Amino acid sequence: MLLLTGGLAAQAQVRPTTPPVYPPPAPLPNDTLRADQVGRSQEFAVPSVVGQGPSKGLIAHLEGLADFKINSDLNDQTPAGKASSTVVKNRRAFIKGYIPVWNHPHLKVILGFNYDREEFQFQNPDNASFYRNLEDKGLKTVGTQLAVIRPVDEVHWYLARVKGELNGDYTSSELSIQDYLKMSGEFIYGWKRSPYLSWGVGAQVGYTFGRQSIYPVILYNRTFNPRWGVESLFPARVTVRRNLNAKTLLFGGYTVDGMNYNIKLREPLANGLQTLILRETELKFRLRLEREIYDFLWFGIEGGYRYNVNFNAVDAASNERTLPQLFSGSRNRVVQNTLGTVPYASIEVFLVPPRKFLKKINQGR
Repeated sequence: MLLLTGGLAAQAQVRPTTPPVYPPPAPLPNDTLRADQVGRSQEFAVPSVVGQGPSKGLIAHLEGLADFKINSDLNDQTPAGKASSTVVKNRRAFIKGYIPVWNHPHLKVILGFNYDREEFQFQNPDNASFYRNLEDKGLKTVGTQLAVIRPVDEVHWYLARVKGELNGDYTSSELSIQDYLKMSGEFIYGWKRSPYLSWGVGAQVGYTFGRQSIYPVILYNRTFNPRWGVESLFPARVTVRRNLNAKTLLFGGYTVDGMNYNIKLREPLANGLQTLILRETELKFRLRLEREIYDFLWFGIEGGYRYNVNFNAVDAASNERTLPQLFSGSRNRVVQNTLGTVPYASIEVFLVPPRKFLKKINQGR
């Protein structure tokens, strides 16, 4: 993607220790559009600010959690029962890619794709049929997105994104798009007050909070000085950035991640249900380090604590909701779970544009 270059020569006279300027990053693992994934033009405003990290063209990510307790209220039987166990494996992995398909001063378009997988193992899966149904089941997400950023003038900009994903435990032979398709999107209108400050307001619709919902968002990107900055898309995430040097960046803050899977059960529940929708919402307090390995190759390591907000299974057959249910979010909760707070760690390798390529682009302007 583009190198952030506009006005840097003039800015260097004022701030000679300005941090290195990279093409801005691609979206974070929660997969909400990052405001800074498209570069800043010399003449037109965009959401990115000076000091942000390198853009990510291709990303490979692996995440694991320590063992944690799960306590379940089983509403699929009469009277309702309870069960508990220890989750001894909750591992996630994904591959993401971003391709700039149009790069014009008045219009930037990026095509993205992703493949995610999540798995569970329980210490005592026989304690509940819900555990047995999740044991070693591959929960997949295959998605594509189209992101557009439109600089209006030197101050104003707006961005939009639409994304479709197939979420669940399907195989290629039994895939039904109608059953597994999840759509999300966002629109933000913003102001670029200086090369170091950009902010905007808008709305998102998606599964960040477990179920599909629409909520307002506030984007705020600011570089305070050559070492410190903030990158946020509230309420989904807030991150403080520390530029340690030209090849090392440190981040700290929180993210809210949401997953939503359609699942076909191996064995029916006590009430005869054979399909469920699993909704996950979690709050992560995190510390992240990104470091260059060699020119176009970087890695990231991340660690922190995950607090589970929601991990419930609902009746997939009740997908057709009434108007009051649409606004209240109510649905037949077949299994309600409480998960323990747990530490997590992840490692990531990603490709960025080579320096020679960036210099060539920069010199061509």
